Amino acid sequence: MPNIQFTAMPTTVADTFRKGGVDAYGNVPERMIAPGGGMPCRHCLDMIAEGEEMLVLAYRPFEALQPYAETGPIFLHGRDCPRYEAVEILPPMLSSPDYIVRGYGQNDRIVYGTGAVTATEAIAARADALLQRPEIAYVHIRSARNNCYQCRVDRA
Repeated sequence: MPNIQFTAMPTTVADTFRKGGVDAYGNVPERMIAPGGGMPCRHCLDMIAEGEEMLVLAYRPFEALQPYAETGPIFLHGRDCPRYEAVEILPPMLSSPDYIVRGYGQNDRIVYGTGAVTATEAIAARADALLQRPEIAYVHIRSARNNCYQCRVDRA
């Protein structure tokens, strides 16, 4: 069994956005009603149900601005939801057939040669293999179609 943990957006960050804190572009998150079908919350790592309030915002899962600090749109439940905490269990939001799995170094830069479109059922094994490499500090899972940030994977 892989020794990994799928890491969701911190609760303090989610709460800040829900209270009207600005996103990576300095905008207040947009409040919308979820149309259903493919709106994953980056805090609970589950889908936002049709008819639920959700936030749409620009998110940068890196602390500092630098050339590799990708920013993109994400969804978040408009209500409080529990932060995903399960170890070694694939989050329910990962329901597409495949995702980009990519390693990053301690300096928050992409470790070249680590990015690969990976079948969903192989994500845990691929992330675990990448995290065995000493130059890789963590892994991102991103949409294979739109490159949207899904979650982070760390050593458990």
